[in-house]
Amino acid sequence: MNPTRIALFASGNGSNALNIIKYFEGSSAVDVAFVLANSSKAGVVNAAQQLGVKTIVCTNDEAENEDYFVSICKENQIDFIILAGFLRKIPASLIQAFPERIINIHPSLLPKYGGKGMYGRFVHEAVALNKEKESGITIHFVNEEFDKGRVIAQFSVHLGEEDTPTSIQSKVQQLEHQHFAPVIEKTILT
Repeated sequence: MNPTRIALFASGNGSNALNIIKYFEGSSAVDVAFVLANSSKAGVVNAAQQLGVKTIVCTNDEAENEDYFVSICKENQIDFIILAGFLRKIPASLIQAFPERIINIHPSLLPKYGGKGMYGRFVHEAVALNKEKESGITIHFVNEEFDKGRVIAQFSVHLGEEDTPTSIQSKVQQLEHQHFAPVIEKTILT
């Protein structure tokens, strides 16, 4: 039986992407086919290469081409796409080519603090500003609306009055590293 082939789309340092690569190392059921980044300066590119994973860096022009992502994924026989901190809007053509096969992680308990412009530190600043008692992560399928795809799983963490955007980010990232890869595995293999 052939393994399920996944592509990881990441920007920046890609701690979630690297965690996923390590989680599936040696797996006969899941193969990380490549990591795609939208900048050659993204730390995830070098780190993924050091782990022996193929990397693809796309230019802004390529990312704007509606068919670019679809053709790369089809050429590499991808079954699922995992967005691990990828900071570009996913084109409708890719969503249509991979319906309910693109999985994203969002650093809040959606529907709170989702939508355009709500990513990374912006989410944690809003959570702190509103003195939320909890935050967390949402793992969801991607559809054509920002952060509105069907929820796969949510995990929460308690927040105290002393929490800052930095401490919230740290707590949320711990949840991401603990839960994202196992939820991906369960979702794509069942």
